[in-house]
Amino acid sequence: MPQPNMQKMMKQVQKRQADMARAQDELATAEVTASVGGGMVTVKVTGALVGTEIKIAAEAIDPDDPEMLADMVLAAVNEGLRAAQDA
Repeated sequence: MPQPNMQKMMKQVQKRQADMARAQDELATAEVTASVGGGMVTVKVTGALVGTEIKIAAEAIDPDDPEMLADMVLAAVNEGLRAAQDA
């Protein structure tokens, strides 16, 4: 029975490790966008699960109902995080 070529196997393992590191780097810099309330609150999140932007439409700001805005922001952030994890 022939002996496995250890040098060839090591090169294959190193290539797979390099491919995995490259894929992780690409994912970390990729951005996903999520919005709620018909686009009244929009967030961007990277693949590294870092929020990079929040946009709030003027009509979403109701001084008599700040809880609604807080709920929309929280929902948008959570949706963005879910989308980034799925990516």
